[in-house]
Amino acid sequence: MPFPRDDSVPRVAVIGFGYIGSCIGVTLADLGMRVTGIDRDAATVEAFARGECPVPEPGLAEAVTRLHGSDRLAFATGYAAAASADVVLITVDTPVDDAGGLVPGPLEAVCRSLAPLLRSGQLVIVKSTVPPGYTRNAVLPMLESGGGRHGTDFHLAFCPERLSEGTALAQIRQLPIVIGGCGPASAEAADAFWQGALQVPTRVYPVPEIAELVKLADNWWIDHNIAMANDLARLCDGYGVDVLDVIAGANSLPKGNGNVNILLPSVGVGGACLTKDPWMAARSARDRGARLQTVETARRVNDEMPEYAARTITDQLIKLGREPSGAVVAVLGAAFKNDTGDLRATPAAGVVERLRAAGARVRVFDPLADPAEIRSVFGLPAETAWTDAVAGADCVAVLAGHTPFRRLDFAALKERVADPCLVYDGRAYYPPETIARLRELGFTYRGVGR
Repeated sequence: MPFPRDDSVPRVAVIGFGYIGSCIGVTLADLGMRVTGIDRDAATVEAFARGECPVPEPGLAEAVTRLHGSDRLAFATGYAAAASADVVLITVDTPVDDAGGLVPGPLEAVCRSLAPLLRSGQLVIVKSTVPPGYTRNAVLPMLESGGGRHGTDFHLAFCPERLSEGTALAQIRQLPIVIGGCGPASAEAADAFWQGALQVPTRVYPVPEIAELVKLADNWWIDHNIAMANDLARLCDGYGVDVLDVIAGANSLPKGNGNVNILLPSVGVGGACLTKDPWMAARSARDRGARLQTVETARRVNDEMPEYAARTITDQLIKLGREPSGAVVAVLGAAFKNDTGDLRATPAAGVVERLRAAGARVRVFDPLADPAEIRSVFGLPAETAWTDAVAGADCVAVLAGHTPFRRLDFAALKERVADPCLVYDGRAYYPPETIARLRELGFTYRGVGR
């Protein structure tokens, strides 16, 4: 463990104990630090304090259970614990408006509440995504409004979060950390903390703007790459070839420091970051007289995919002699990506909305998502078992390829669905042998570009 479990262990306050904050805070506590998770949502704090885990990330609930009752993980709705912390991590949500501009309210509230509590020697690290220049030009003045002086009384750095849901806990202990300090001393302080806490590679810069742009560039690239994959999938649909074969072939070409790396197509892009961070980059560029046309194009392509998926399903149902109006469609997987229960900006909701607009009777089942959230997002009750969802279904649409759905007993499925039945693969990426098995059983198979 990086630190001994005694009085020399750093105290860490994590402000904003949602998805990112909880994954980081629990990991640091698991590694031996004394962490206080601070969140204004009393229900979240109370759940964690009881040893429960309201965040659906694999492995997180088990870690919370291990730490429950220890002195390494505490929770609060107020900021008092931040006053005694050695390191304060800010991980609150930073939404954008319709023009891609930062909605500053949540982050501003944290900074103004934290300012009068800062004490000599503290390190403040912003992990919430912000436009370039915001840490230096907005966060720093707000923190200094409490009377403390940066560089004399406290240090400030921006360190973007780069986790991928479903594998976050492992990635925290492996991914390189990018550090943008407000000056060399702050960069050095942040580097020392992360090296001691996680012992992972770091890239250290004496200005926060580089790290702020790294965060936006990462998600801009991912969104753009997926958009290309989705367009490629639509092209492959026109030629009747499997897009995964094309991608595998294309990715065998050496280029730059690696290979061509086209990502996988899907029914759309969702989550809290990829749907907003590219717009934040675009807005930052517009404020400086530039236009990021690749952001606009990629966002449009990915936003169109739920409609494309729904149209593929309805067209295929018609080919099978079943009118979409009245057809039963069982949706397996409501989350925005595989092996997570997160419904934020899930493209599955757009697919369901369009199917229902065509008159289909839709059922939704997701073993990882909260049933109440499913009802809220989809306007439908959550099915309690996949077997109930697929009963008499004309189409089984796998819109989030959770591990159980990639291992379905298709012979048992065949006994429950209508005949004929379409299996639509929106994100399971079934291999050729599974597709052959489906066809042997009498299913019709379609996927995104497959």
